[in-house]
Amino acid sequence: MELRILGSSSSGNCYVFDDGKEALVVECGISFQEVKKAVNFDISRIVGCLISHEHGDHAKYFKSFTDCRIPVFTSIETKRALGKGDILATDNVYVVDALVKCKIGNFTVLPFDVKHDAAEPLGFLIHHPEMGTTLFATDTYYLAHTFNGLNNILIECNYRFDILETNVEAGNVPKEQRDRTIQSHLSIETCKETLLANDLSAVNNIVLIHLSDNNSSALDFQREIHEATGKTVHVADKGMILKFNKTPF
Repeated sequence: MELRILGSSSSGNCYVFDDGKEALVVECGISFQEVKKAVNFDISRIVGCLISHEHGDHAKYFKSFTDCRIPVFTSIETKRALGKGDILATDNVYVVDALVKCKIGNFTVLPFDVKHDAAEPLGFLIHHPEMGTTLFATDTYYLAHTFNGLNNILIECNYRFDILETNVEAGNVPKEQRDRTIQSHLSIETCKETLLANDLSAVNNIVLIHLSDNNSSALDFQREIHEATGKTVHVADKGMILKFNKTPF
């Protein structure tokens, strides 16, 4: 299994799990043309697209998927927010419920609730025979759940509190933006606590996603999380391709 990172920032988010036979897309905040390139223009291999919530950097291009009859999966309130009262706008968008498993091709997905300023945001526990179980959690200030049997992790590591405060004091970040960041995104401090609350013994990769452009430090975050967990840590970058298998080999 390969993980292709097509975007991981406020400019747009999209991740593709691809074993060469079928692909699952998570988030559709970047151009569908980029997604098509990622699967060598064979969109028939895309078994579905998961959307965590309705904000544009995660869901802007969902209509490109549904127009191509690729099923999109999200929560009921996110579907309503995407449709904005027009039920036809969300044709081919299917509802998934928190803590209820669903099957998408050979992928088994367990959605779970997260904490963000959106209608009904979700994280996803994604299982595939080739990659084992992957935790995907973005745009949340806290994770209420812990998970067993993890093999790979994609987790938001958006900001560090001292960097954010320095930017506020310097006038680079408005206080309102600071308050929203704290109430809707995962800090490195909470990211670290969240990781250590889970059994990481079988984890091969930790990928830090959705870093703030101004309130983070990629190299420092990568080092700190590696030191805390002892695991291989990557900072998501557009165009990155990672091996995402059940074992390190």
